[in-house]
Amino acid sequence: MVRVMGVAMPDSAAASPRSFHVVVVGAGWAGWGAAKALAQAGVAVTLIDGLADPSGSTPVTTASGKPFEAGTRGFWKDYPNINALCAELDLPEVFTAFTTSAFWSPDGLEATAPVFADALPLPSPLGQVFATLSNFRRLPVADRLSIAGLLYAMADFNRNEQVFRRYDAISAQTLFKQLGVSDRMINDFLRPILLVGLFKPPEELSAAVTLELLYFYALAHQDSFDVRWINAKSIAEQLIAPLARQLQHDHGLQVRGATLATRLNLCPDTQQICSVETRCSGSGQTALIEDVDAVVLALGAKGMGALMQGSPQCAAAAPELVAAGRLEAIDVVSVRLWLDVYVPVADPANVFSRFAGLEGAGGTFFMLDQLQKGAERDLWGGEQPRGSVIASDFYNASALAQRSDQHIIELLLQELLPVAHQGFAAASVLDAEVRRYPGSVSLFGPGSFHHRPPLETAVDSIVCAGDWVRMGQREHGAKGLCQERAYVSGLEAANSLIRRQIVSGSTASGPRPHAVLPIRADEPQVQLSRSLNAALMQPLDALGLRWPWQP
Repeated sequence: MVRVMGVAMPDSAAASPRSFHVVVVGAGWAGWGAAKALAQAGVAVTLIDGLADPSGSTPVTTASGKPFEAGTRGFWKDYPNINALCAELDLPEVFTAFTTSAFWSPDGLEATAPVFADALPLPSPLGQVFATLSNFRRLPVADRLSIAGLLYAMADFNRNEQVFRRYDAISAQTLFKQLGVSDRMINDFLRPILLVGLFKPPEELSAAVTLELLYFYALAHQDSFDVRWINAKSIAEQLIAPLARQLQHDHGLQVRGATLATRLNLCPDTQQICSVETRCSGSGQTALIEDVDAVVLALGAKGMGALMQGSPQCAAAAPELVAAGRLEAIDVVSVRLWLDVYVPVADPANVFSRFAGLEGAGGTFFMLDQLQKGAERDLWGGEQPRGSVIASDFYNASALAQRSDQHIIELLLQELLPVAHQGFAAASVLDAEVRRYPGSVSLFGPGSFHHRPPLETAVDSIVCAGDWVRMGQREHGAKGLCQERAYVSGLEAANSLIRRQIVSGSTASGPRPHAVLPIRADEPQVQLSRSLNAALMQPLDALGLRWPWQP
């Protein structure tokens, strides 16, 4: 039952006979993963989010009616669960082919990342080395070879939780320097990679999480870095909307947009969740969702902090959520430009590095007219296409976010984009949109690991989901700020509630946990290197000895 301004309103999630009811707070990949697993298990689910339409069925548009998407997100090779979702929904091909990527500095082209699956297959990391021998335009071979020291750390950092925490205690920059990685390798390659991969420079990132990222995308397989993109419209329209329709139609999922969770209430006798207070993000109207048996918090640090401030009972019962809400987050600026000419940039996905105008941010730009070639009219909001459409995203963008929209547009057109192709210098902007997202991305700073929220909290009926969540025994191979990890965490949060019998479904066979697919096994030589390192270091650990770069 939902009670608005004290008046009871019918809610199918509370229909008689009452089934178990879970509220999922947050409609990103994590929230949708949790909603899917619970609804398909026969649990009544209410999904709430501050977006006006979290279901993806209403496109996000600019004032002129053109489409806009916050952040251009890729789909990497090892995304088995998202791939399985697409197959389950029987979606037509929604992805591009795997694409190349280019890295640009004020000096010009620095490097190109090929499609590694097209290269001669060799054992990792030899395959990556040979595939990119001629792809670095300016970085000397000696500097490239200096990264070899990281291979030792990547074989060691996840040996056990204690070792992981030691790596987490130091910054990636500290680790790079102690391993002898050259300054040029750090500043010309690793820094821009991290600014668009984990959205902070190496001195502000946990060494452990940095190694996770590098291992997942660069070491486990030759082709782990291969990436593709949505080939039309947006992720919300292409993937989330059909999932939402299925869950609503087949399983009675309730989706409430423009709805913010403001307070979690615990039952005095059980100290478990019993209701969720909400507020409409538009009108400010308050409501109470009653008869709640569990909650999935698919929130970032900013949202978690605000919710815990308004939930004193929950904050006292689960102090780990308060600690998570105190972690810092990262500001993002997203831009879309519609130009009057087509600019033939060689690579559809691009990264900026070392530009003074970025003011410490990491930057990307994508040629949407190339990635969505068969859907250009959609990119122009139904108008006749007239030129290239650029999506550009800036991360760690606190300073840049203070600048005016015009400043950011001119930065792109006058300083950044012309380095990639001089055709941008002669282009005119027919339409533009700049949007800011303060505190919207998780920050994995040094020492942050034990403050990140756990999958299961001290309150049995509250679980957490999101790319920053520690999944413990249910940990997955997808790492970093990636869509696969967020989606899997949602599945695992729901599965936890089912396995521990916090909730039960209405299906005849009883609720079953949702299948979670592992990523493919690491290449044999990579597994062997980890095993040999563990065999060497375990007896040394017992003597209190460790690698010199560990704190």
